[in-house]
Amino acid sequence: MKTITELKTQAKNKKRVSVYLDGKYYCGLDLATAVKNRLKVGVQIDEQTLINIQMESELQACFDSALNLISVSLKTEKEVESRLVKKGYLPEIVSLAIEKVKSYGFLNDEEYAKKYVQSYSKTKGKRLIGLQLKQKGVSTEDVETAMREIENQGESAKILAEKYLKNKEIDKKILQKCYKYLLSKGFDYDDAKYAISSFDIED
Repeated sequence: MKTITELKTQAKNKKRVSVYLDGKYYCGLDLATAVKNRLKVGVQIDEQTLINIQMESELQACFDSALNLISVSLKTEKEVESRLVKKGYLPEIVSLAIEKVKSYGFLNDEEYAKKYVQSYSKTKGKRLIGLQLKQKGVSTEDVETAMREIENQGESAKILAEKYLKNKEIDKKILQKCYKYLLSKGFDYDDAKYAISSFDIED
């Protein structure tokens, strides 16, 4: 057994404390976790108990960090996981924190995919949207579910083409560039073809 000889608030994070055992620094803990476990100067504690408390503290800190990331902007599970690992949290702690966040309904890839589609289906084609969602770690199943909400994109492609061609002299060459531009935005061939077909120029 060792004795807690000091609990010192950390200078860079007032919500964490440094724990000293028998006069030596041992670890840092989330303040709320330290209070919950009634840690105070003079208390005797064995190292395994403190290790368990430390894991609990790290989980709480990781959970709070995940919530902060999501509060800034919606993110996928993979994006949150990657950011937390970069912050230095252990993979097993990250997994537990993410499961906790999901249990509260704050992290849902299916809902993320649907909102992503709603936001970008007017400016990006299905191919590009699908690719970007998969790069963000969204499952094929969730991507396909979200994609069902995308109707014919011909009109969206046409509006984008009009913006691209604005103040440009319309000729065959510029329409070819516009066509390639629409394809690069993920629109399929038929929608891109429809978009430029309204411009009065010979095939």
